[in-house]
Amino acid sequence: MDRTLDLSPASLKLAQRVDNIAPFHVMELAKQAALREKAGHRVIHMGIGEPDFTAPDAVIEAAAKAMRDGRTQYTGAMGIPALREAIAAYYRSYYGVDVDPSRIVVTAGASAALVLACAALVGVGDEVLMPDPCYPCNRHFVSTFDGKPVLIPSGPADRFQLTAEHIELHWGPATKGVLLASPSNPTGTSIETEALSRIVKTVRACGGFTLVDEIYQGLTYDGKPTTALSFGDDVLVVSSFSKYFNMTGWRLGWLVVPPSMVPTFEKLAQNLFICPSAVAQHAATACFLPETLAIYESRKEAFRERRDYIVPALERLGFKVPVMPDGAFYVYTDCTGVSHPHAADSDRLTQSLLQQANVVLVPGLDFGFAEPHRYIRLSYATSLEQLHEAMDRIEKVFAAG
Repeated sequence: MDRTLDLSPASLKLAQRVDNIAPFHVMELAKQAALREKAGHRVIHMGIGEPDFTAPDAVIEAAAKAMRDGRTQYTGAMGIPALREAIAAYYRSYYGVDVDPSRIVVTAGASAALVLACAALVGVGDEVLMPDPCYPCNRHFVSTFDGKPVLIPSGPADRFQLTAEHIELHWGPATKGVLLASPSNPTGTSIETEALSRIVKTVRACGGFTLVDEIYQGLTYDGKPTTALSFGDDVLVVSSFSKYFNMTGWRLGWLVVPPSMVPTFEKLAQNLFICPSAVAQHAATACFLPETLAIYESRKEAFRERRDYIVPALERLGFKVPVMPDGAFYVYTDCTGVSHPHAADSDRLTQSLLQQANVVLVPGLDFGFAEPHRYIRLSYATSLEQLHEAMDRIEKVFAAG
C-alpha cells in the first residue's frame, strides 16, 4: 500500500482563523503601482505610511560601529539595557512621566509589540473594543489569538476616535479591553487629553485593559502630546522607531507594560521572538542624542508644512476634510463631493486615479466597515514638490470629467 502523504496545497487544511484576516488593500495598490512603474509611468505614492526621511547619520554610524565591534549576537529578550534606559529618559524629558526601564519591552517593530500584547491579554472569544475606522492590522492581531475585535463606528463628531460613552454602551460580558491609537492611522486625529483620561477610568472601572498605540505620538502638531502612561501604571502603550524616528525597515519598537506583567511579557518575548535585531537596538540608542532629536524636530516641522498645504489643496478639489488631522501624516478625506463619476465609491475612485493620474491613494475599505466607500486615506509622507504635482494631476483628471 502506498502510504505517501499528499502534501499538495489543495490537501492542506489551514487554520480557521486565517479566514478572519482580510487582504490589505494598500499593499495590493502598491503592487499595481509597481506594475505601472515597470511599464514606464512615474507614479506618486501617497498610499503607504512611510516617511521619505531615513535614519540620521548618527544612527547609521551607531549601527556601523555595533557591527564593527561585533555586537551582533542575541540580546536579552526585553532589549539592551542602554536602549531601555534611553527610552525611559525620553518619557521623563518629553512627557514628564517616570517609567521604570524594567517595564519597557523592546520589540521587532510595533507589530511585534501588539502581537505580544494580544498574546498576553486576549483569550478565545474575548472581545476587544476599537474604533471604526482604525488600522486594519489591529483587528487582525486580536483575531489571530482567537479573540473578537468589536469595531464601533466613530465618526467626525468623535474625531474618528472611541469615547468613554462608546465603551460604556458596548461593554459586555465577553469584553476584555480596548485597543486605541492616538494619533490614529488612518485619520491623523488624536484623542484629547480629558477624553483619554475618561476612557482609562471607564475601562479600569470595568476591570479591563487599555492598550494604546502611540507610534505617531512624536508627530503631533497642534499642542504638546500626552501619553496614556500619564493615567496610571495599568495602561499598556505601544510605540515605534518607524515613524517619528524614520527607521521603518529597521523593525524596532517598544511596549510599556504594567509592573506586574513584566515576567509574563519577558516569557512571551523569549519564546516568540528571542530578541529584536541587535544592530537596530544599538543604532536606536543614537536616536536620543540631543543633536539627533533636533533633526527629528526639524523633520516634524516639514511634515506640519505638508499638512498645512495638503488639507486646503484637497478642499479646493472638492474633497471634504471633516476633522483636521493633528498628528501622524494622514488625511482621512470624504470624496463624495468631488467631480468624478466614481465619487460615491472610494475604491473605484482610487483605482481610477491610479490609472488616470498615476497617484496612489487608499480607499476606506482597509480601515473598517463604517461608510468605507465615503473615505480615502492620503499619506503626505512625501515631499512638498510631489504633493503639488499629485494635486495638479488629480485636478486635471477631475477637469476632464
